[in-house]
Amino acid sequence: MRSTVERELKLGAGAEFAGIPFEGRELPEEVLTSTYFDTDDLRLAEGRITLRRRTAERREPTWQLKLPAGGDRLELEWPAPTEAVPAEVRDLLTARTRGAPLSAVATLRTRRSGVVVRDADGDVAEVVRDSVEVLDEGRPVRVFDEIEAELVGGDAKALRQLERRLRDAGACDGDGRPKLFQALDLRPPKPAPGGGSARARIAAALQEQYREILNHDPGTRLGDDPEALHDHRVAIRRLRAMLRAGRPMLDRTWADGLRRSLRGAGHSLAQVRDLDVLLEQLRADVDELDGPEHAGGARIVQILEERRERAQTDLSAALREPAYVSLLNRLEHAVKEPRFSGSGSLSKAVSREHRRVRRKTRRLPRDPSDAQLHDVRKAVKRARYAAELAAATGAKGTGKYLKRAKAVQDVLGDHQDAVVAAAVLREIGSGPAMAALVARQDARRADARAAFPKAWKRFDKRGRSLKRTMR
Repeated sequence: MRSTVERELKLGAGAEFAGIPFEGRELPEEVLTSTYFDTDDLRLAEGRITLRRRTAERREPTWQLKLPAGGDRLELEWPAPTEAVPAEVRDLLTARTRGAPLSAVATLRTRRSGVVVRDADGDVAEVVRDSVEVLDEGRPVRVFDEIEAELVGGDAKALRQLERRLRDAGACDGDGRPKLFQALDLRPPKPAPGGGSARARIAAALQEQYREILNHDPGTRLGDDPEALHDHRVAIRRLRAMLRAGRPMLDRTWADGLRRSLRGAGHSLAQVRDLDVLLEQLRADVDELDGPEHAGGARIVQILEERRERAQTDLSAALREPAYVSLLNRLEHAVKEPRFSGSGSLSKAVSREHRRVRRKTRRLPRDPSDAQLHDVRKAVKRARYAAELAAATGAKGTGKYLKRAKAVQDVLGDHQDAVVAAAVLREIGSGPAMAALVARQDARRADARAAFPKAWKRFDKRGRSLKRTMR
């Protein structure tokens, strides 16, 4: 599999477009035939995902899967000796398809020409003109033209410069949609409008977290993007927390049942995520060691990388289990039709969660245990997510509270990361390198403990004023 992050701009080739205004290495003209695959109800398109089998005269057939990646797209490519969708691709798309068959939904024929734009440092971008025919039983039924500039070595500034010159040459605003969307005349799903009743806003907040779970599931399955796994886990945690925070208005039995079901999925992600955090810090620490300590540290990193690979294998297996697919099916139905049974105040729920945090913190001894501080961190997180849900339903005055809650979370998160890292390192073994690395984690733990009182004081001060500001 080949993997690249696609950073590009698309423009229209209007009637006044004079042609690609760049000199460079000319690309051979070619005709590309792309057959797009999706479920009957277009679940991939709903998630802004495209899967196509592409053929060309001078290329071997390939499967190309494009996944949203922030403002860019992640493009994955496999050989395509047959027209059967590879099992690896089907597995990556499980969260969207739930096992529904993938079949051809559109065929496009593209005549492409262009150049590779270069500067003194090498290739910057491929700039091409695509003349696209939408085919129906081999006959064109619709045509459109696009100008694409895709970075191969440049940066965002270079892309903006290319855009200015293309517009000066007559290029205009393009359709903005992927080719498949244009072929089928699909519109990307729009975010839910603001406003509405508190119940409607709670439903929208739950739906957003469900979409986040689906969006980050493929990256977790790929196993090479720590941020995708982190965001996947956060979406599950936030959804659980919102179901808890929404108790004043939600059917409690229904909400608590969903929370219990989500717990297992969150635990499946935890081990790999903890190792990602640890490895990121250790690699930086080992780079600062010298001589034998550096060599010993590198061996420790290798041990943990192997442990991470095994944990990823276990995680991938868990995501293939029928229980996980059943959970997604249950969530899909649940967030469409949440069960409400009350009309309590979410603002009061935030105040209640903050009082719980304050009680836990006041009970801390002068030198609290690591477990006690971790317990406070979890309580702060619940208060923060309760405030997020209240804000989503229109409650005012939560902005500073959320920022200060995050500050406490970050401090206690650094503390917990250091505690876990030191424990893992001590479990691996001993030696000069190990001692040096453990000492760094112990120092981070001490720094976090020293920073906690100030962060807590600012957060608690804001929390005590919530009753006056939330309305």
